[in-house]
Amino acid sequence: MTNEEFAKKMVEVLGGEKNILSATNCMTRLRVHLADRTENILDAVKKVEGVLGINLDGEELQIILGPGKATNVANAVNEILQKSKIKIGDGKELHEQIRAKNATPAKLFLKKIAGIFLPLIPGFIACGLITGLIGVALKISPDLADDELVKLLMVAGNAVFWGMNLFVGYNASKVFGGTPIIGGVLAALISHPALKDISFFGENLLPGRGGIISVILIAAFAAWLEKILHKIIPEMFDLFLTPMFTVLTAGAAAIFILQPIGGAISETIGAIATGAIDSGGAFVGFILAGIWLPLVMFGIHQAFTPIHVDLISRYGMTILLPILAMAGAGQVGAAAAVYFKTKNKFLKKTIASALPVGMMGVGEPLIYGVTFPLGKPFIGACIGGAFGGAVQAHAMVGAATLGISGLPLAATTNNVTVYLSGVLVAYVAGFIATWILGFEDPPEE
Repeated sequence: MTNEEFAKKMVEVLGGEKNILSATNCMTRLRVHLADRTENILDAVKKVEGVLGINLDGEELQIILGPGKATNVANAVNEILQKSKIKIGDGKELHEQIRAKNATPAKLFLKKIAGIFLPLIPGFIACGLITGLIGVALKISPDLADDELVKLLMVAGNAVFWGMNLFVGYNASKVFGGTPIIGGVLAALISHPALKDISFFGENLLPGRGGIISVILIAAFAAWLEKILHKIIPEMFDLFLTPMFTVLTAGAAAIFILQPIGGAISETIGAIATGAIDSGGAFVGFILAGIWLPLVMFGIHQAFTPIHVDLISRYGMTILLPILAMAGAGQVGAAAAVYFKTKNKFLKKTIASALPVGMMGVGEPLIYGVTFPLGKPFIGACIGGAFGGAVQAHAMVGAATLGISGLPLAATTNNVTVYLSGVLVAYVAGFIATWILGFEDPPEE
């Protein structure tokens, strides 16, 4: 089916246009709120060809479709709803009310922070892969470093990181309710190379200090200030004075207060992350990778997104991502064990279709379609991930991107051989743990 045909099928099985209150998406899932959500609807959704699994988060039904397809299908569904004169605005308002009712403030805050970086992920993936592939090529043939085309590709690979503060400032201001370009301007202000020639109190200013942590603090403050200024400045002067006073006031606060605070936070995060893995080594990697899948299930994993970005900004790579990616590899091993042990034909078919995407780093189909519903295989997946994480932490493997996992991440790491060895260890350990733990084989429907 085309995405449009698939969307029509989705609308049909979800109970028609009037039953769909809202339809949004993330990287891999179509997220819908329904006026009436029955078991029959859930069963019908599962049976649609192309649906990799479903998950319930409060009143929200999450339909796992995979990267790219989730966005295209969500757009197509909303087009159908609009043509049917369903008030999408009302649906979105109800969607927010439901989410506010069922989510804790901390969880909502983490989702807001993660929302700053979600639009950047395609850029991270593109530039990270370019950088990684060029790195592999240079290890094979160091003479390529003098090639002009290779130099240009290296610049392309670094582009998203060079402009990261500006992108984050723009998105953060938008997320916090301010004018996006003002967030970008303030990010440019604290990143400007000319700052190094300016001194206050006997010390030169440091361009880019605090990285994205400082930018988020500054964008949040500027958005708050801008809202206040809109209320107190007369309308006839608002267009001119509000942006100027926001930039001047927030800019001063950024240079003298928020950037030093952000710098201290960023340095602390970097020291803790690198220090813990450096001193704890394999043990820390074992624990982090072992608990990652439960953190994903509870939505706490979103707190790590700004940490990854900050580590990449400071060190050129994140040593956490290769460790945490092993949880998905453990999942692959666990699902493979279920495949060879189960007699359920539908379960075998589900695993056969989900294993390839699982190996490519998209783990939701295996989590919600295989390991978590069966119980013990989920534990086996955590064990497998833990062993893989120990390998990555012991060798201090880092990755120059985020947003991808599994085998594709290998090209972006600083040690491809060790990374792939860790993936293999996670596969094997997840398989063995699940085989030993066993599971209750579901009966044929």
